[in-house]
Amino acid sequence: MSSLRIVSYNVNGIRAAMNKGLVDWLKTGIADVFCVQETKAHRDNVAHALFTELGYHDYWFPAQKKGYSGVAVFSKIKPDNVVYGTGHAISDEEGRVIQLDFGDLRLINAYFPSGTSGEQRQGYKYQWLEEMYDYLGQLREEYPRLVLCGDYNIAHKDIDIHDPKGNKNNSGFLPGEKAWMDKFLASGWIDSFRHMNPDPHRYTWWSQRFPSVRLQNKGWRIDYISVTEPLQQRVLSADIYHDIKHSDHCPVFLELALK
Repeated sequence: MSSLRIVSYNVNGIRAAMNKGLVDWLKTGIADVFCVQETKAHRDNVAHALFTELGYHDYWFPAQKKGYSGVAVFSKIKPDNVVYGTGHAISDEEGRVIQLDFGDLRLINAYFPSGTSGEQRQGYKYQWLEEMYDYLGQLREEYPRLVLCGDYNIAHKDIDIHDPKGNKNNSGFLPGEKAWMDKFLASGWIDSFRHMNPDPHRYTWWSQRFPSVRLQNKGWRIDYISVTEPLQQRVLSADIYHDIKHSDHCPVFLELALK
């Protein structure tokens, strides 16, 4: 294997996505490593054998609260090591981060908090972002080749959202959130999709409150696969599968040269 195909997808409930054909889509061989956010389930409550029959090893980090949050990774390559969480209590209770080592790579699958439910959660989102920034900085000292995929719940720039003026006061596009993305990318991370794709109107999430917005492509780009600078030259391709519809999000993709 000369390259690694990583797909990241907020499935908005893995059982619901499976009922909409998720496993059939995976049968097309789209992913060597499939990172899922917002599983909303424990492994024992999911027909996980459907994934193992496709050759995937599966690793789950659910939230303690049933039907909420949670991340999972399905990998055709058995990882050298799996780390559940980051050691931050609230984040780990909510099942937000799982990490896998593949040779010289550490892959981090993260579901960033949303602040849409009110000021308290927005405050926690900012706390989580700062904890994660510091954690990643420390991690890079030991693992310089990092991949951070997941639902960041932040649209970084005007190009990443259909209506920047109308959403300037909405969680996910607030000045403090965009400033965090500026700081994160300036610290030695590469937004793989934007590195390969300069074009506008490419989104990964559309509100379910108004079903027509996806047809009209009135979306946000809030799902990312970022890599640290030592991996920049190994990025072969990165894209968005905008026509895949098991969720209110769509999957994002990265192909990375292994050496």
